[in-house]
Amino acid sequence: MSEASKLPGTFRAFSTKYPSIVAQHEKMAGAVDAVGPLDDKTKFLVKIGISLGAGLESALRSHVRRAMQAGATQEEIEQAILLGMNTRGFPATVAAWSWAQVQFDRDRNDEATRDE
Repeated sequence: MSEASKLPGTFRAFSTKYPSIVAQHEKMAGAVDAVGPLDDKTKFLVKIGISLGAGLESALRSHVRRAMQAGATQEEIEQAILLGMNTRGFPATVAAWSWAQVQFDRDRNDEATRDE
């Protein structure tokens, strides 16, 4: 499965309709990403926490996938989510944990499909 096909359909549709806006968004993301000493894995773990705090399921799943690609383990990702417990609350943390489980399952299914 290609990286583009893993993107949410709404984002793909928006990208098709407004490619210049998406290009500028990606340019800004690249500029921000290049600032500072954090490695990719750490940046994605931080973004998981931000997504949890904002209640952004699609973003959290995307950052879980990318954190794993950057070398994060399931346990590290789950710890990043659990750190939100006292700040964001139990329901939001459990919801974020469940969203991560969906992504872990999708990644396992993708791997199984590739191995066949």
